[in-house]
Amino acid sequence: MAGQKETGLADRADLLWTPSADRLTQSRLQDFMGYLETQGQGSFEDYDALHQFSVAQRENFWSALWDYTDIVAEQKGTVIAENADTFPCQSNAGVRWFPEASLNFAENLLRYRDDRPALISRLENGQRRVVTFKQLYTNVAALSASLRRLGIGPGDRVAGFMPNIIETVEAMLATTSLGAIWSSCSPDFGINGVLDRFGQIQPKILIGADGYFYNGKLCDSTGRLAAISDAIDSLEKVVVVPVISEQISCAEIANAVLWQDFLDTTATEVQFAQLPFDHPLFIMYSSGTTGMPKCIVHGAGGTLLQHVKEHQLHVDLSRDDVLFYFTTCGWMMWNWLVSGLASGATLVLYDGSPFAEEGLALLKSIEAEGISVFGVGAKYLAALEKANIVPHDEVDLSSLKTILSTGSPLSHESFRYVYQGFKADICLSSISGGTDILSCFVGGSPILPVHVGEIQAPGLGMAVQIWSDDGEPLLGEKGELVCTKPFPSMPIGFWNDPDGDLYRQAYFNTWPNIWAHGDYGELTPSGGYIIHGRSDAVLNPGGVRIGTAEIYRQVERLRDVQESIVVGQEWADDVRVILFVVLTDGAILNDELRTRIANVIRENTTPRHVPAKILEVPDIPRTLSGKIVELAVRNAVHGRPVKNTDALANPEALDAFKGREELRT
Repeated sequence: MAGQKETGLADRADLLWTPSADRLTQSRLQDFMGYLETQGQGSFEDYDALHQFSVAQRENFWSALWDYTDIVAEQKGTVIAENADTFPCQSNAGVRWFPEASLNFAENLLRYRDDRPALISRLENGQRRVVTFKQLYTNVAALSASLRRLGIGPGDRVAGFMPNIIETVEAMLATTSLGAIWSSCSPDFGINGVLDRFGQIQPKILIGADGYFYNGKLCDSTGRLAAISDAIDSLEKVVVVPVISEQISCAEIANAVLWQDFLDTTATEVQFAQLPFDHPLFIMYSSGTTGMPKCIVHGAGGTLLQHVKEHQLHVDLSRDDVLFYFTTCGWMMWNWLVSGLASGATLVLYDGSPFAEEGLALLKSIEAEGISVFGVGAKYLAALEKANIVPHDEVDLSSLKTILSTGSPLSHESFRYVYQGFKADICLSSISGGTDILSCFVGGSPILPVHVGEIQAPGLGMAVQIWSDDGEPLLGEKGELVCTKPFPSMPIGFWNDPDGDLYRQAYFNTWPNIWAHGDYGELTPSGGYIIHGRSDAVLNPGGVRIGTAEIYRQVERLRDVQESIVVGQEWADDVRVILFVVLTDGAILNDELRTRIANVIRENTTPRHVPAKILEVPDIPRTLSGKIVELAVRNAVHGRPVKNTDALANPEALDAFKGREELRT
C-alpha cells in the first residue's frame, strides 16, 4: 500500500545527502513537530509520522499551521472546514476552509516593516536596486491609495504585463491589499497571447513596463501595450513603468499615465481590506497550447497558508534567508517566490537570460547577494552541466543551503551534478505541483535524505498517492498521481465557469471525489516520488505505458545531445516512439550516434522505450515559462492544427516537425 517503506535505506548506493544533526534539530520542521506535541497533537518520530497525521487529521494540522506561522487576520474563527472530505466535484457544496475567517493576503506579506532588505532586483544589463521592508510598505501605500481613488475594490481585476522587478511585486501587493484580483503575464508574450488571457478576465487597470532586457537585447513593449489597451474595452487606466528608458511618451497608449505620476505619495498607511478566506486573490492561466487558456482562480487564504507551509516547513525559510527563484511573471513560481515575504525572507528578483555573462549570471548572484535558497528549472541545471560549468569553481557558494528545482523532472545525472558541481552539504529539493494548485503535491524536506532521481516526500496535508487505472494505490509501480482528500490551495473555481463544469472536467472526471492531477508518477520504497511526465503525453507502444521523462533521462546523458523531445506517432494500428534531438555544436546525427542513443535507452530502460525513429531538429518548441510542449509537437507530426501558438516562446520551431519525409515510412 502507499506510504509503506523499506527499512535500512540509509546505506543505499544512490544516497546523495543526509542532513546533519545540527540541521535536523535547528530546522523549522523539527520545531513544528515539537510545537504540535506541546499542543497535545501527539509526538512524531519522523517525517512519515508527521505526514500521516497531517492527512488523517487535516483540520487539526491546518489549524495548528495557522497558529504556528502566526497568520495575520481579523479573525480565524472556530470552524476549520465545512464538508472537509468533499472536493468541489459534484456541486458547489464542496469543502470550505476557515469559513469564519477574515484576513488580507497583502497584510501578511507586509507584516515586517523594518530596514532589512525585502527585495533585491537584478536586471541582465547589470542594474541593481534594493528596497527595505519599510520602504516596500510605504511604496505599496502610495500605489494602493491611487488604485482606491480610481474605485478599485474587492473583485476588480488588475493585470500586470511586467518583467520580474520591484514594481511588479508592489503592484500585486497594492492590488490585493484592496481585495482586488491580480493577474500577470511576462512582457515576452505576444499580443494575442495576452488578449487570450486578459481579454477573458476584463481588467480595469493594466500595469505594464515600457520594455525589458533579454539575451543582450533591449526589447520595447510600448507598441504591445498600446495594442492591448485598444483591444480590452474594460481598461480604465494603463500605468506605464519605465524600465528601459527614463524618457517615455505615453501619447500612443490610451488612458496611460507614468508610474511615478500615478502614485499618491501623500499616503503613508495601507488600508487592508479584511475578506473571507476564500476571497479570490490571483487568476492564473493554463498553458493554452491546446486551446484557450483556462483562467484558474485561487483564493487568498488557501494560497497564503499553503505557501507559508512550503516555505517554512519544506524549505526551512526564515528571516535570515535570501530566497531566489528564476521565474517570469507568467509562471506560478513568481507568485510562490513573492509569498516568501510572509516569512520575512529577502527576495532576489532577476529579469533577463539565465545564461547571461557567459552562463554565470545566476551563479554570480548567489555570491553577490548571499542567496541561501536557490531555485531554478531542471533544464537550467542540465544546461550548466552540458556547458561544463562547475559552479564551486566560479563563485563562492558558502551561503547556499538549499537548491530547488522544478518545471520538469530532474534527471539522475543532474542530481549527481548538483552534489559534484555545487557543494556536498546541500539539500536538493526537486518539487512538483502546478499552476492548478499554485503549490506542490510532492517536494522537499530539510530532515530527509536525498536519493538520486527522487523527490523527497509528499507535501504535508496533501493526501498524495499513485493509482493504477483501477484506482488501486501502487508502490514501486508507475501510475496516476492523485490526491484523495481536499486541501486549502485548490482553485476556488475557473473564471467564466458559473456551473463549475470546466473545473470538474479538469480534475474529477477520472474518479469521483478524487483529484487526478495529470502527472504520471511513481512512489518509491523509500517514500520518495518520481515524476515520469504528463499523463496526456505518455507513450503507449504495444499497449505499454511509457513516461516521456524515462527517455529524456537517458538521452540527455549523452554529451552530443543538448536536449530532446519524444512523442508517439500513430502507425500501423499502433503507436511508435519518435525521438527528436537538438545536438550540441559539432555533433552529427549519423548512424553511430543513433546507435549510441538507442543503446543507452535500451540498456537503462527496456526495448519498448527505444525509438523507431531518431530525427534532428534545430530547436524544440516551449511555452513562455520554458516547458517543452509534447502535445503541440504530436499534433504537428500528425499534420493536425496547433492551436494558440501565441502561447509558445518560439512557435517557429514547430515547422521542423511538420511533413517530415522520414515519418512517412
